[in-house]
Amino acid sequence: MAVSASFRAFVAEQLDGPKRATFRPMFGGVGIYWDGAFFALIDDDCLYFKVDDATRPRFRALGSAAFDPFKNGKTMEGYYQVPADILEDRDALAQWRESAVGVARAGKVKVPGAATGPKPTVKRRRLDPKR
Repeated sequence: MAVSASFRAFVAEQLDGPKRATFRPMFGGVGIYWDGAFFALIDDDCLYFKVDDATRPRFRALGSAAFDPFKNGKTMEGYYQVPADILEDRDALAQWRESAVGVARAGKVKVPGAATGPKPTVKRRRLDPKR
């Protein structure tokens, strides 16, 4: 998870400069926030936007891959790589950014195949002080 200073600066410029975007180090990569909403990340000089069931097909249609943090085939379906031609077009990137920010503000990302429902509770045994 390496991010070069030049790629980070390029992404900041493409996102209309650091006016509203905040970049924070995150596990060797960089998390990107827009007005407080965590909507993107950079890893290995690739930009990934947050997606949901409605926006994911647009990324897949352009051949984008899901974020694979450990490069082991276990992807995070909630983030997809921004296609290079979108990244280079500031107007198109602004539209895709707004979609990703909307997903971030909407809350949890629905991931196909993910478990749903409440987490199981674990009953804890109380130790009997008389034992």
